[in-house]
Amino acid sequence: MKKTLIYIMAALMLSSCEDFLDTNDPTKANSGNFPQTKEQAEMILAGVYNGLNRISAIPYSSFHCISLLACDDMLGGGGIGDKDAQAMDMICVDEENRYEPFWAASYIGVARANNAIATLPNCTGYADDNEKNQMLGEAYFMRAYFYAGLASQFENIPVFITPEAGNIPQWDPKDTWKQILLDYKTAIELMPAEKVGYRKDGHANRWVAEGMLARAFLFYTGFYENRQGKQDITIELPDGSTLTTKDVQKYLDDCVENSGYQLLSKYHNLWAYTNRLTKEDYAYTAGKGYEWAEDDSKVNPESMFAIKYNEFSNYNAELKGYSNMYCLYFGIRDDHGEATFPFTRGWGYGTVSATMVTDWKIAEPNDPRRDASVCYVPSEMPDYDRAIGWEDWAQETDYINKKLCGIGARKEDGSISGFSRMMYSNDLWTVQDDDINHVQDLVLLRFADVLLMRSELYEDAAKGMNQVRERVGLAPVAYSLTALQNERRWELCFEGLRYNDIRRWGQGGGQSNGFTENALGRQQNEAIYHGGNPAMNTPHNGGYVARYKATRGFFKIPESEILKSDGVMKQNDGWGSEGLYLGW
Repeated sequence: MKKTLIYIMAALMLSSCEDFLDTNDPTKANSGNFPQTKEQAEMILAGVYNGLNRISAIPYSSFHCISLLACDDMLGGGGIGDKDAQAMDMICVDEENRYEPFWAASYIGVARANNAIATLPNCTGYADDNEKNQMLGEAYFMRAYFYAGLASQFENIPVFITPEAGNIPQWDPKDTWKQILLDYKTAIELMPAEKVGYRKDGHANRWVAEGMLARAFLFYTGFYENRQGKQDITIELPDGSTLTTKDVQKYLDDCVENSGYQLLSKYHNLWAYTNRLTKEDYAYTAGKGYEWAEDDSKVNPESMFAIKYNEFSNYNAELKGYSNMYCLYFGIRDDHGEATFPFTRGWGYGTVSATMVTDWKIAEPNDPRRDASVCYVPSEMPDYDRAIGWEDWAQETDYINKKLCGIGARKEDGSISGFSRMMYSNDLWTVQDDDINHVQDLVLLRFADVLLMRSELYEDAAKGMNQVRERVGLAPVAYSLTALQNERRWELCFEGLRYNDIRRWGQGGGQSNGFTENALGRQQNEAIYHGGNPAMNTPHNGGYVARYKATRGFFKIPESEILKSDGVMKQNDGWGSEGLYLGW
């Protein structure tokens, strides 16, 4: 679960890199004779991965947070003054440079990946070519990952694939996604086909690249090429090679058959509330035999790629990202102690949409994943009083997610503390603070997603979807797009995938089929609590549908970046004054 100390030291050593749109020497590490050795190459690569923690340090700016709040399964929430959360929900923005931290951190990651790609082949001391190619493949993978987040959030972005920076125009979005696909494909071809477990915790491997390539392929072909109804699509990549639907199917076959990843036997064991210190004191899990897959730093065989956290976090800007800050942002607003055990205090982002829960009950009434993922407050927390504490919770509902909340455990005296500090009770904690002592992984790709993508690409429920259903005791179903859409919605809820899913299913080849607008529009006029009082989720800035139509779901490029480009970059559509959220 925790990174090694040298990983952190290497990442910090490279943390002085500046946004390469601001400087002629963005990497600050590509100088003189560094790197020369394998050990130095590992430090360079650690700096690339550090970009994940930089992004994670400021959730309100990240695409992962947007993916959660802007989709139809969560409302914005937060306090009445947390306009950033409500704005993301409504596809608005509360500040012109709200997304500057994500933009900057992502491009720092890109710059470091470019430097790694340019320098790692020249280093000496590798055990063999497989070791060198593995590390080089990881650099290509990470560049693709950073660009996929930027392209998903902003669409029209400049793309740099060498260490040299410059003030270049934004790329055609199709070309950007083709470069992303090429980088993932290159990573697959470079990285050896080793079983899982051979790489350091938190690093990508061939199988992760295959899964992420499939995710990018599905978004690109769904959103830009209108994949639905076509058995095979051929994409010409920037290097002249091609990528077809059948190629991606084969990549997923390879991952399923040869990677060694597998579904956990129990869905509940994916989530931190089943940890050994909490489960017997939580009525929902007590006596059920659950066993958290990450207990005491164990390796989760279903988790393929995740942001890793550790005890070194504190409120320093460079170290905050070593805590899972999503637990703080998406936790229950304020500290209600026993009334909300085991879920700990947070800032109340991402309240769960009642419409989502209703849809789930209708579509799959006996699905155990619903109660595993969603807390129904009136039944699970009868002593919770929304008038106590921070009674300014915005867009509150009767439903709270269980996947992202911080988790508490009881100390010997019966008081409650974060389970992380109790489980890892050593001298490494930089600060003793339950708000920032969250070390559970933020999983970005798990094997269940691979199985569902495989079924979608083959249009065959037996290729993975029914295996996912079998895990939770649900009967097999025949494949249909609707069945697949529902399965992804339930299995992967609150994991940051729904927003791009509803966009790629709702817009093919640049033309809307109404799917996305219908999904988003159903949030309007939902019953909520606002500041502790019953209210309705009223429209702002024209409403969900109008904002999606104006922007196609892409967000505002930071104005600071537009200004720095001296007119080279253009702002996205829909981001004039009509996109500024002024408050409830």
